[in-house]
Amino acid sequence: MKQKFVWNILLVILLNLLIKPFYILGIDAEVINRVGASVYGNYFALINFSFLLNIILDLGITNYNVKNIAQHHQLVEKHFSGIITLRFILVFIYLLCTLFIAVFLGYSVIQLKLLFILAINQALVAFILYMRSNLAGLHLFIQDSFVSVLDRILLIIMCSILLWGGVVSRPFQIEWFVFAQTIAYFTTLLFCAFLLIKKTNILHIRWSLPFALIILKRSFPYALLILLMTIYYRVDSIMLERMLDDQSVQAGIYAQAYRFFEASNMIAYLFAALLLPILSRMIKTKESVVEIINCSFKMLMCFAFTISIFSYLYSYDLMSFRYHQYITESSEIFIILMTCFLFVSSTYIYGTLLTANGNLLQLNIVAGLGLTINVILNIILIPQYMAWGSAIASLITQSITGIAQFILCCYIFKLDLRLTLFRIFIFSLGLFLFGYYSQFFINSKELVFICYFIMSIIWAFFTKLLSFSDFSLLIDNRMK
Repeated sequence: MKQKFVWNILLVILLNLLIKPFYILGIDAEVINRVGASVYGNYFALINFSFLLNIILDLGITNYNVKNIAQHHQLVEKHFSGIITLRFILVFIYLLCTLFIAVFLGYSVIQLKLLFILAINQALVAFILYMRSNLAGLHLFIQDSFVSVLDRILLIIMCSILLWGGVVSRPFQIEWFVFAQTIAYFTTLLFCAFLLIKKTNILHIRWSLPFALIILKRSFPYALLILLMTIYYRVDSIMLERMLDDQSVQAGIYAQAYRFFEASNMIAYLFAALLLPILSRMIKTKESVVEIINCSFKMLMCFAFTISIFSYLYSYDLMSFRYHQYITESSEIFIILMTCFLFVSSTYIYGTLLTANGNLLQLNIVAGLGLTINVILNIILIPQYMAWGSAIASLITQSITGIAQFILCCYIFKLDLRLTLFRIFIFSLGLFLFGYYSQFFINSKELVFICYFIMSIIWAFFTKLLSFSDFSLLIDNRMK
């Protein structure tokens, strides 16, 4: 099972490294430059607002479905036909609630129009994720990997034409970006549905109230967890836009740093998406998860520390590479967010293990604590420290929740990670010293960057965070 995991995670990372960083650094960053920090800050706050009630679209069904289908393949056709009709009803409820709360909070008519399209996009994404949960549950990882980047491929094509194709004479509008997302998501949804129907012969769509109530009851703990985590992940920019009367500038500054953080986070999230069905099946069959957890934790921490240390040392260079305004401010926030990334990465491993094991009560308690801390800290810090204060609130929240989940897993699964943590410490210390002092001996910044990443790979093998045995096992047992 470990070699299958390693093979699939390499495939997923390769696809996402080829597509998503270019989207973030090429398309999304250029949109910010074209429309300005204020306009993008307003868009960023609205899109995060559309995420807050996103749980209504799903109610935990996707995570429940991945775990359930991974353990019971034969249920996919029965569950699909009943769940898909339920999700159409949830979309209608979500749209009503989102717009009602937005009106109550005093959003303008222009903001409401943009929010409505963003909410439609969220509905499309929710359908895509549900379709993908069936692919992942069936262990169709190659198809799922391709679908995971298809929407970004389409967005890159459409936005490249709008930004640099010379097909429009007007300055780039944020609405064009939003509508391009709608087209990309809808096309991806159709393709994902085609794959699923082809693999499972799912053609029936029917409504059953008793079935819907059973699914909602079973998925409720997942829904609560996702709701709590979504709020403390997304509330920062919303509070910045609502609490500060600055035409959304601080939200825009925060967004500049956050988009680079999100590019890294996309890669880390792939571990969770791939691990959940694998761990669910292993736990059901009473296989030991120690080896695959240790392997995935070492791989992800190797990536996380490499990116985070690099971001700390060269934050200004990274911000100035793609942005034209507020570079110093966004680079300071970026350092904090990339420190958050270390704890978020840990959560993707140990939070996923707890989810696969059904420890939803403990996870919800931790998430509820995180939400409370995050909102209180934002209320205290934003008026005085603005976007920087919001980033500090995120760091404190993510560190507490990440450490709590790590401790829970060590207690429940009797994990002994002292050697792994020691190796991570040696790896991060050595890489930091190399990255810091290499600036004084190598004149070219580009050469420094290349040497840093080459060194990170060599040092990872030397400290045994990456192992040649894992890759030889992979080659000898491809997809066994």
